Amino acid sequence: MSTPNTTGTWGALFDWDGVLVDSKALHETAWNKVAREFGYPHGPEDFKRHFGTQNRRAIKETLGWTKDDAQIERISKRKEVLYREQLAEHGDLWLPGAEAFVELCAARGIPRALVSSSARENIDVLLGGSRLKEQFQAIVTADDTRLGKPEPEGFLLAASRLGLLPQRCVVFEDAPAGIQAGLRGGMRVIGLTTTHSAAELDQAHLVVAALGPDLLREIEAWFP
Repeated sequence: MSTPNTTGTWGALFDWDGVLVDSKALHETAWNKVAREFGYPHGPEDFKRHFGTQNRRAIKETLGWTKDDAQIERISKRKEVLYREQLAEHGDLWLPGAEAFVELCAARGIPRALVSSSARENIDVLLGGSRLKEQFQAIVTADDTRLGKPEPEGFLLAASRLGLLPQRCVVFEDAPAGIQAGLRGGMRVIGLTTTHSAAELDQAHLVVAALGPDLLREIEAWFP
């Protein structure tokens, strides 16, 4: 583990779904399909409540489908298969400005990590063929953590891998659970209104519509 940086540098911790890629509709379709296959109820309000959290938490706690670990694992894996099957049918899923913003952070020497509740295989499908393939110094997924968002485990692990103290990190999130995770980790949090309304993200330090170069000036003022 590297020695935490306490001055000068700040790090950018990006959520994946809803922050960098527009995958919400694909995930919702996959959840609806897996619910039908396993005989559980699942509607728009259900999806809204759990989107942005790990599958295990969604199935067991938010949806209350089952507490059987083996069943939870079967449902979770099947849901991700159903999600990935849709990727071949869709074109560019990158949100406007997302790729350029990450590249701008890289050009300015800002440490960058990806922190997602999704499985690593989901991310690799899209990231592997993009120009951002080598732009993240750390990637933390559902495969790396025991406790998903709103617990801060993933963000804290990413900060450690970047060699930064939590208070030197800025989290970019689109979901209330992710914002709570960043705050619980002692980090600054920026909410993006890509999947939730500004009112639902009001706990974030700053709420914006999209990633863009002007945003860096506001962030840099937090770390004089």
